[in-house]
Amino acid sequence: MKQSQLKSQRLPGIVVACSAALFLIGVPVRATALPEDDPPPPTLLAPEIQAAQPQAAEPATPQTTVAGTSSATPGWSFEIYGFAMLDMGHDFKQIDPNWYDTLRVTKLPKFANQFGENNSTFAGVRQSRLGVKAGTPTAIGELKTIFEFELFGTGVDEGQTTFRLRHAWGELGRIGAGQYWSPFSDPDVYPNTLEYWGPTGIPWYRNVQLRYTAISTDRSNLMFALARPGASGDQGVYANRIELQGIRARFPAPDFAAAYKYTGKWGYVRTAGMLRRINWDDTLDDAFDLSGHATGWGWNVSSNVKFGSDSVLRMQFTTGEGIQNEMNDSPVDIGIENHPSDPIRPIVGSPIPIVAYALFLDHTWSEKFSSSVGYSQQDNDNTDGQAPDAFRVGKYALGNLLYYPAKNVMMGGELQWGRRQNFSDGFHSDGFKVQFSFKYNFSWKLGGQ
Repeated sequence: MKQSQLKSQRLPGIVVACSAALFLIGVPVRATALPEDDPPPPTLLAPEIQAAQPQAAEPATPQTTVAGTSSATPGWSFEIYGFAMLDMGHDFKQIDPNWYDTLRVTKLPKFANQFGENNSTFAGVRQSRLGVKAGTPTAIGELKTIFEFELFGTGVDEGQTTFRLRHAWGELGRIGAGQYWSPFSDPDVYPNTLEYWGPTGIPWYRNVQLRYTAISTDRSNLMFALARPGASGDQGVYANRIELQGIRARFPAPDFAAAYKYTGKWGYVRTAGMLRRINWDDTLDDAFDLSGHATGWGWNVSSNVKFGSDSVLRMQFTTGEGIQNEMNDSPVDIGIENHPSDPIRPIVGSPIPIVAYALFLDHTWSEKFSSSVGYSQQDNDNTDGQAPDAFRVGKYALGNLLYYPAKNVMMGGELQWGRRQNFSDGFHSDGFKVQFSFKYNFSWKLGGQ
């Protein structure tokens, strides 16, 4: 089966021009700090902890009003925010050159010296981000919208510094629609890392969806979503066989996802589940019928537990079958199983089981320093038709020290380690990097109270 869905989209330059035009319209302006992470700012959407967003780096939002702001536009708001970020470091091992500034364990070598010799230096600004948020009063409540992109090319843009859509989302009352975090993902479980891609063992996916929030209180949140379906398959040892060239993926129903979160003074606990239908059709007119279908399902539980005011333990456990495209860094959803006793269907597709977990501790040493340390792992139960060098186990660990010399400024260093283990040939490869990053936040807000 071919990959049916990419996690990135090209963003035409005209969109950027439109954003700039909105910024330049004649409405009252006031300056604010970047509304991203900890301490929590007044945000238009549910709070989230983004990749490479150290908590202490995000200052409180000042309420400085520029001359011209008045009560003529109460309730309206429009904010442009983002950051410029430099990543620079050294890779003591080797990785797919398109992913030079990450530690994606699926992109580590699957045989010795696949990507040349060890030791290379890297630098880039692909984590840099720009977004806009708006709040618009209506007769039935506030319309909340967000549009956000970064420069980290993926899919057909692998390895490039180019536009990549993160969020395109609108929300009015209990209904939200567009591209945003999948309910199966918990953004608040992400640690304060410098490395962009992050822990291998967590669901981490922004998907197109229609979402309904049934409960939304200070303590409880319950949501349901119908989302754009997608999956990928591995032809394994039969790759490039003519008999498989006519296989076409088909998704007869949207993915279904739901999540419930309970919050207390100690932190929160959250559980989520998802269900999907995956079909594939054999379009070749030959002696075989390789069509089939599978049901993918997943369940996870995650939590943040506070230890005083300085430490947060972030943890998550995930299990399921055929849900790899919802994971942060996993291989394919469907593998091939051999059925030699069936002359019409000698091979069949089967959803690949996965078990994954992550455990990280974020600690604030002072107003100027913080650290994150932790470990994550995923284990895929490969099917017997997959190649011996197929990805099976991924391991990921890091530790960092971050420094905040001034408001809206962060810099720091991080040690990163990862391991890839193959299915059945006994090979494994390690990744080991040191990374230094420099991040500068900005924000402008127009209108509002």
